[in-house]
Amino acid sequence: MAIDPQFHESRERVGEENGVAVWGPVDEPEQLGIRGTHVAVDYDLCIADGACLEDCPVDVFTWVDSPGHPESEQKAEPTHEAQCIDCMLCVDVCPVDAIDVDAGRTA
Repeated sequence: MAIDPQFHESRERVGEENGVAVWGPVDEPEQLGIRGTHVAVDYDLCIADGACLEDCPVDVFTWVDSPGHPESEQKAEPTHEAQCIDCMLCVDVCPVDAIDVDAGRTA
């Protein structure tokens, strides 16, 4: 299953972490929700293979720890989503479709 591209309408914004919006539901450590708005990463799908970090030409992503999450102990956080140039490389390289970029949404 891929990230829901309509998450900003179907999920509640439950807070902010490291300056990045958090969309619920969140029930740590097993359920972490979606992080980001313009560039969004579904933490419950992310397997931390690192392709988005390697391929992003403007370094939108950073690693954050997610101890105890069943998919991976790290996640790719869209820490610098305001730098995104909408090239969609992260979306294209994510093996589990955990990333969505929408030029119409702003952080």
